[in-house]
Amino acid sequence: MNCVRKHLSAIKGGRLARACWPATVYTYAISDVPGDEATVIASGPTVADPTTSAEALAILARYAIEVPAHVQAWLRDPRSETVKPGDPCLSRSHFQLIATPQQALDAAAARVRAAGYTPLILGDLEGEAREVARVHAGIARQIVLHGQPVPAPCVILSGGETTVTVRGNGRGGRNAEFLLALTESLAGLPGVWALAGDTDGIDGSEDNAGALMTPDSHAQATRQGLSARDALDANDGYGYFAALDSLIVTGPTRTNVNDFRAILIEAPAS
Repeated sequence: MNCVRKHLSAIKGGRLARACWPATVYTYAISDVPGDEATVIASGPTVADPTTSAEALAILARYAIEVPAHVQAWLRDPRSETVKPGDPCLSRSHFQLIATPQQALDAAAARVRAAGYTPLILGDLEGEAREVARVHAGIARQIVLHGQPVPAPCVILSGGETTVTVRGNGRGGRNAEFLLALTESLAGLPGVWALAGDTDGIDGSEDNAGALMTPDSHAQATRQGLSARDALDANDGYGYFAALDSLIVTGPTRTNVNDFRAILIEAPAS
């Protein structure tokens, strides 16, 4: 949809650079997209756009998205085309990344090492939140049981953005969903702690950034009559972790380098 938005916007797709011409423009960008592509961050208002109006029309047709007649007419108008590589208006436009998801993971890894743990960085990940959680759970279980691929004590780190297929009418964003699925998968595996949160401070449309899982979360929920499976079926990660007093609430952070996930695995008892 970003392709469509660029061709309907007065500033996206390089149009802000065109509007500022002949002034010199400096863009200092914080990336919240996988790959840190300048054309994708904020839909590239000051850089060249490789997509076309024809592609925007094809996307609307492919997904059977109905738009007003004047929008269709605009996308067929040559004036709807975004700024392309080599356009003179870009000759004075300079782009610089100042914060990225990988930098956040690297900074976290440095803190992990300083605390005496081994970091295992999985990088930026995408996919269904509950499926990504199950992959993380499998890695955590392998570390606890077999000391692979790194020995405990260690911390698994990952970023990126997952998605949630809404099945129920519960509350919670993708990070609460991830942590809920992780809690169900690990079922109180000893010595494993985890957190998942959005670096902008807002998980989906809720007031929390994410949530925290402790080795006792599963047992605590069971004592309260809560089922992680039932909560997952209802997409109610918020309600589940609120009942455990385990929501992470920061308020808006005014920045965004995607989601942040950390799973801490304690050293085996001697």
